[in-house]
Amino acid sequence: MTDSLFDQESGGSPLAVRMRPRTLDEFVGQRKAIAKGSPLHKLLQPTDVDTKSSVILWGPPGTGKTTLAQLIARAGSAKFMELSAINAGVKDVREVITAAQENKSLYGVSTVLFVDEVHRFNKTQQDALLPGVENGWVTLVAATTENPSFSVIAPLMSRSLLVTLSELDEGEITNVITRAISDPRGLNDAVTITSDALEMLIRLAGGDARRSLTVLEAAAGVALGNSHSEITVDDISSASDHNVVRYDKAGDQHYDIISAYIKSIRGSDPDAALHYLARMLEAGEDPRFIARRLMISASEDIGLADNSMLSLAVSAAQTVALIGMPEARITLSQATIALALAPKSNSAYLAIDRAIDDIRTGDIGTVPAHLRDSHYARAGDLGHGVGYSYPHNEAAGVSEQVYLPDPLTHAKYYQPTDRGEEAVLSQVWSKIRSILGRD
Repeated sequence: MTDSLFDQESGGSPLAVRMRPRTLDEFVGQRKAIAKGSPLHKLLQPTDVDTKSSVILWGPPGTGKTTLAQLIARAGSAKFMELSAINAGVKDVREVITAAQENKSLYGVSTVLFVDEVHRFNKTQQDALLPGVENGWVTLVAATTENPSFSVIAPLMSRSLLVTLSELDEGEITNVITRAISDPRGLNDAVTITSDALEMLIRLAGGDARRSLTVLEAAAGVALGNSHSEITVDDISSASDHNVVRYDKAGDQHYDIISAYIKSIRGSDPDAALHYLARMLEAGEDPRFIARRLMISASEDIGLADNSMLSLAVSAAQTVALIGMPEARITLSQATIALALAPKSNSAYLAIDRAIDDIRTGDIGTVPAHLRDSHYARAGDLGHGVGYSYPHNEAAGVSEQVYLPDPLTHAKYYQPTDRGEEAVLSQVWSKIRSILGRD
């Protein structure tokens, strides 16, 4: 029974290869990129035109780059050739370009050349592609997981369409898995899968369709090898050599662990924070969600005690969005440790809440006349702007005048701590309040 599982019509090829979409209708994900009317959609339509626009596909692993290249080739009845930038050199590139030139001149057959990991090509190797692209001997489909603006030479970029691909969402990964279980090319209903195991498999996939099918195939082998046809959580764990963390992204565990993570940072315990960070990452939590929480923590719990932590958290979030997992774990670790060890102050958090509380309870008042807009006719007749003291004209850069509405002249929203950089701000604010006559 196990033998038949892995010996379908493609001669024992891996499940991910057997389930590769043969038509655009079978393709899952990238709804925006292949939407009707988009440049990529046009490339995927059958045409008698010999040469199509070259394209650079930028996206994470397992998002359909190789499949799209093959579909583009089929749409134009072109010969499909493939190079991997990991092991191909300039000689290989030139041989492929020469063969493509001969196919077109002698037989009238176009060639789609798929170059995987094109960012690994150096300038000389990328330059070798240019004659084929410029002369229309090949339609280049180049795939990269890195920003091509930094890794692909400008002449190649200018001659190609750039299409950005995104990770598959949970619904799309579910579609990929369930189809593979039932399809005759796949597992042909030789196995089923429990809801818990399906959920874990989706999380382990991390938006990567190929990874989901690789683990599914291995888990099916484990299940059948243990004489049962239902894939369980234990089968997924064994197949992935991965201690699957029980973690419901929509339930209590999700909220409990992120809560413990943030409270550990607030409590200045980087070891505890790293523990909860690792649990979330291993369970397949979206690293962008974690990065967003770090930005909140930087303002809520560190705030003015170390203003640089907000910039660090924002930079971390941008980095995570650009590089993705698994490298994003390093950035999140760096930011987590930095925030945990930073001095803490929630004065900004408390200050805005005090101000909002006064607004909600009706303590608003009117804007003092000297602060009102005076840049229109007859504003002066209404007293607007009259008596306003320009702070830059004062030696200290602070004018003694009233800024708050009358009912709030004694409000103290911002109450600084004496921690970190805020200790200096506390002294500055004390002097300013004295000048303003607010003490």
